[in-house]
Amino acid sequence: MQQLVQLHKSTIEFLKNGKNLLAFSAGVDSSALFFILKSYGVEFDIAIVDYNLRQQSKQEVSYAKKLCLEFDKVCYLHSCKLENSNFEHNARAQRYNFFEKIIEENSYDNLITAHQLNDKLEWFLMQLGRGSGLVEMLGMQEIEFGEKFNKTKPLLHVAKEELQNFLDTNKLKYFIDESNSSQKYLRNRIRSSYANSFIKEYKEGLKKSFDYLQNDASLLLPKAQKRIYDLFILKRESEDLQNIRQIDKIVKKMGILMSKAQRDEVAKTKDCVISGRVVVVFGEDKIYISPYDKSSMPKKFKESCRLNKIPNKIRPYLYAKSITFSSLHYKL
Repeated sequence: MQQLVQLHKSTIEFLKNGKNLLAFSAGVDSSALFFILKSYGVEFDIAIVDYNLRQQSKQEVSYAKKLCLEFDKVCYLHSCKLENSNFEHNARAQRYNFFEKIIEENSYDNLITAHQLNDKLEWFLMQLGRGSGLVEMLGMQEIEFGEKFNKTKPLLHVAKEELQNFLDTNKLKYFIDESNSSQKYLRNRIRSSYANSFIKEYKEGLKKSFDYLQNDASLLLPKAQKRIYDLFILKRESEDLQNIRQIDKIVKKMGILMSKAQRDEVAKTKDCVISGRVVVVFGEDKIYISPYDKSSMPKKFKESCRLNKIPNKIRPYLYAKSITFSSLHYKL
């Protein structure tokens, strides 16, 4: 096999030091990544989801099983049937719930996905059209560290065309999902109307630009934080924009995608409840984020909160989880 696709050395070393699960679909991207990782000596197992929408999906699952049998890997399969309404959102939720369950039960360190340069540009253009900022537009990172597992996207600097050339040159099998060309989905429309032709002409310049933008964005990424159960404590920055970006990412972890109106409310009030579920409160030098709790508190506890300058809205959660005041007072 000819190794025609170069991955970053630091990413390869990172993966070689952990237990890895590859999200596999048998399409161009994940099929290429399967063999590229193998050529680098990275160990991994695979997970595939069958949504039972296409007859071809049975062939894709069969191919995944065959690869695992041939190369001595574990193949995890999840079969489901989803409603057509809001399919992309529901499919993603179903997929990641499945991945997280496998990771937790089998102690994997890293989830590897086959997102590539075209995906990164498509996401960038979608966010640009929605009026997002730089951090949101860049979105995907090659390595994203998480509390329970890490997400790794080794192909973000590789164009889809390069992956298909790799497969064709090495006579490796893959499948084409015809739904990826459906104009029903915004991402597909952006892909066919803008992204594909742009990458074909400006691929190398695009790679360099994303590298420069990534360095710029690092200045705006979330800073130090502490987590106690589902209470998050952040350092309060002088610029509200930086604070909102940090809050946005954490609230997303808690299952809520904040709207612009909600972000504006947080910035204006600095003491509010988002979607009736999550509390966001600004202190003098910290920001507190917790689930919205209505637990009754004894008078003595309330007085202790007042003396320790604990914001009102997070007090019930502290009481419900028996979180000590001393754990809140530390320097970030």
